[in-house]
Amino acid sequence: MRIEFSIDAARAVRLAERFGLAIAERFGMTWRMWDAAERKRLAIMVSRYDHCLLDLLWRWRRGELEADVVMVISNHPDLRGEVERFGLPYHHVPVSKEAKSQAEARVLKLLERRCDLVVLARYMQILSGDFLVRLGIPVINIHHSFLPAFAGSSPYEQAKRRGVKLIGATAHYVTEELDAGPIIDQDVVRVSHSLGVAELTRSGSDIERTVLARAVQSHCQDRVLRHGNTTVVF
Repeated sequence: MRIEFSIDAARAVRLAERFGLAIAERFGMTWRMWDAAERKRLAIMVSRYDHCLLDLLWRWRRGELEADVVMVISNHPDLRGEVERFGLPYHHVPVSKEAKSQAEARVLKLLERRCDLVVLARYMQILSGDFLVRLGIPVINIHHSFLPAFAGSSPYEQAKRRGVKLIGATAHYVTEELDAGPIIDQDVVRVSHSLGVAELTRSGSDIERTVLARAVQSHCQDRVLRHGNTTVVF
């Protein structure tokens, strides 16, 4: 259940106190109450693909994203100029197989107490379970496939080989199991057998941008409730 109240701060405090004592405690409810005017602090992680990153930054600059972007972290230096033109700090944290744990430790130090949500805008690294536990805040990923089909790498190549007539994108919460977290938003576009992988990728990029933006906005508006490995989006 999700309920919105239009009341002043003092009444909100009293409502929370009375609800907690009179109802929630009595019925063993799990609940929380928050001020919708408090904007979430958002960190974006990206590799070399810029379309989802730039779309989020553009929406943020235009005031269309109900969050405050605080930083961008990348395992490559390529997008520094693009990000700094938005007036945001850009942190380059290289990742190698031999030093992945050290890289994750650096990222955790950058994120510590500075953000409420991390968005993977085509960050092409797998985050470890230890990283997610220590981070302790939600992480949203965009996967360039209509999950559960074509999880993992190279989904457009997989889609071409299977001759699919729809391709899509999926925004989901990140869990330790690859591309298997609770789904927040999805969309598809029809495609033809005549399209190659490059054309499928271009079509899919448009879907990726819009799906990720919708998912992030829904989360930042507190309209997503997680229930096991599913979500309810109001």
